[in-house]
Amino acid sequence: MGAADPVPEHGQSVLPPWPEKSPGPQPVADRLCLQGILYVLHNDIAWQLLPLELGFGSGQTCWRRLDRWQKADVFDQLHRILLAELNAAGELDWSRACVDGSPIRTKKGGADTGPSPVDRRKTGSKHHLICDGRGTPLKVITTAANVNDVTQTLALVDGIPPVAGRPGRPRRRPDSLLGDKGYDSNPHREELRKRRILPVISRKGAPNIKSLGKLRYVAEQTFALLHQFKRLAVRWARRTELHDAFVSLACGLICWRRLKKTRS
Repeated sequence: MGAADPVPEHGQSVLPPWPEKSPGPQPVADRLCLQGILYVLHNDIAWQLLPLELGFGSGQTCWRRLDRWQKADVFDQLHRILLAELNAAGELDWSRACVDGSPIRTKKGGADTGPSPVDRRKTGSKHHLICDGRGTPLKVITTAANVNDVTQTLALVDGIPPVAGRPGRPRRRPDSLLGDKGYDSNPHREELRKRRILPVISRKGAPNIKSLGKLRYVAEQTFALLHQFKRLAVRWARRTELHDAFVSLACGLICWRRLKKTRS
């Protein structure tokens, strides 16, 4: 499935099919490769150190499957499906969304890296997050560490996927957007209002908006959940799209855990 394909219906696989007749040995089962990818996501080991005795295939095989699935938009689709399931269960809070940024270290450089202003100018990247009022991740963008948070405001808002699950058209916009002084920008406030989103953003040189810190705490909690996946706390992939594949998979896992709690 490509990025332009519709969201699959419940129960339909998002994995791209293999050709019915292909030369050479049969590929390692998708489930086993997924287990290998999850092992790397949780433990942050080099692909070549993935233990063969676990039965997931070689690290190179799992890496190739990650690359194949990323190109087929599998992880973004999975995240979108689980958001729709949460929405159907009434577990998404669209009354407000929160934005925040969190720097991460990089080990091998690559695209979207730069000197970190909070880590002695060492090369790093940054995760920019928008989550709903309950801390469910809606969109994460990876940039260089020296990219200002405010520059990603509209990209995050516009990057929220269409979330189905409720009567009517899929939803893509929160009612309000909360941000700290790092997001202080009158042009961005105006653009948010054009999108029918109320900006609740502190102004530089003025007291913080009452209770804003408490409300934005959900974004910090979401970052804590994301960076519990050790592969996301430190970036190893030189290609941003492969790092972002891990990010989308982690977002999907967070959604899945929350969905399980609603059904238990």
